[in-house]
Amino acid sequence: MAESNAIPVQDENNCPIKVDHDRKRRQFEVRLNGSHERAVLLYDYVGKKTIDLQHTEVPDAYRGRGIAKLMAKAALDFVVEEDLRAHLTCWYLQKYIKENPLPHYVERIQQRAPTDFQLR
Repeated sequence: MAESNAIPVQDENNCPIKVDHDRKRRQFEVRLNGSHERAVLLYDYVGKKTIDLQHTEVPDAYRGRGIAKLMAKAALDFVVEEDLRAHLTCWYLQKYIKENPLPHYVERIQQRAPTDFQLR
C-alpha cells in the first residue's frame, strides 16, 4: 500500500510536491505533470533489517527543482522510522548524506566492503 507525505515545496503549478512510498514495489515516487511522468527512488531489502537505496531518477525537464532531495529525505526518514540499516548504492544518496550529515541518518548507513572492481 502506498503512503503519502506532503512536503512543503511547490511544483510549477504552486501545488505541494508529494512523495508517495509504495512498499510493495519498494520505491518512493513523485508524480509529475499530473500522473504521466514520475520521479522514483528505488530500494531493495538486502537483509532482514537492511535496505539498499539503489537508484534515483528524475526526468530531465524536472531536474534541479529539489525533487530528488525530497525523495532522499523520505527514504532516509523511512530507514530511521523502521529502525533499519541502509547501503547507499545510489550516488545521489551518497551526495545527500555528505551534504546533510544528520546523526540520525549517518548512524544507520552501512559501508560496503570494496569489490574487486573498486580495488583496481
